[in-house]
Amino acid sequence: FALNRIHQAYLLTGVRGIGKTTTARILARAFNYELPAQNGQPAINEPSVAMPALGVHCQAIIESRHVDIIEMDAASHTGIDDVKQLTDGVRYSPASARYKVYIIDEVHMLSDKAFNAFLKTLEEPPAHAIFILATTERHKIIPTILSRCQIFDFKRIQISDMSEYLAYVAKSEGIEAEQDALHIIAQKADGAMRDALSMFDQLVSFAGKQLTYKAVIENLNILDYDYYFRISAAALESNIPEALLIYNEILDNGFDGH
Repeated sequence: FALNRIHQAYLLTGVRGIGKTTTARILARAFNYELPAQNGQPAINEPSVAMPALGVHCQAIIESRHVDIIEMDAASHTGIDDVKQLTDGVRYSPASARYKVYIIDEVHMLSDKAFNAFLKTLEEPPAHAIFILATTERHKIIPTILSRCQIFDFKRIQISDMSEYLAYVAKSEGIEAEQDALHIIAQKADGAMRDALSMFDQLVSFAGKQLTYKAVIENLNILDYDYYFRISAAALESNIPEALLIYNEILDNGFDGH
C-alpha cells in the first residue's frame, strides 16, 4: 500500500473455515479506503478514538452492499456462461470506488472451459480490476492461473489459539466454560475457526450458560479418555469380564467397535 504496488490477482489457499473469504473482504476494504494511509497501512479496523470513522466504501463493504465488490461462489457458478458474465462486467469502470474487486470463492470448482474463459481476463486485466480467488484445493487450479496470482497459504489455526479465542467469546457472552471443554471443541474443529465457533454455538444451545467437559463429549459424540484408561487397567489386571463390560458400554453409547 505504501509503495502503491497492488497486484491484479491474489490466491488465498488453505483448509475450510480459517478466514480466506473474510481476508478477501478486508483486502477489498483496504484497496478502496478513502483516507490516506498512515505508516504505509490503511486503517481498516473498527473506528476508535485515534482513528476516524469508517468511510462510505468500507461501511458498504462490511454490510455486503457495495456495487463495486462482486462476490461469486464458484461452487454454484461453475459454467462458462457464469464466467463470461463476470468478464463482461470487468470492462466497465467502478461506479464509485477506486477499484472493482472480484472475490471468487471455491475457484477450483470452475470447469475447464470456464477457467480458459477466465484466463484471458486474468492475463490482461484492466487497471481498475482486482481479483481475489479463494480455494481449499489449490492443486485443482490450472498452472496458467496460478502463475498469474500472488499466492498466500493459510495455515491451520493452532488448538491453543483457538481455545484462547473461544474463552474470549465465552467471557464476552457471559458463558462459564471449562477449559477442557473448549480444548475438546478446538481439537474437533481441526484447525478451522468457523467450525469451532459453530460447534460452540450449538453446544451453548444444548448445555446453556454452563459449558462442561461432560456436556461437550456427550453432544459431540466423543469417546472419553477415561474409557481408554479403564479398559487398559482391566487388561493389565487380566480382568476379562470388566474389560468386556466396558467394551459393551462403549458399544451401547453408539461407538464403532474398532
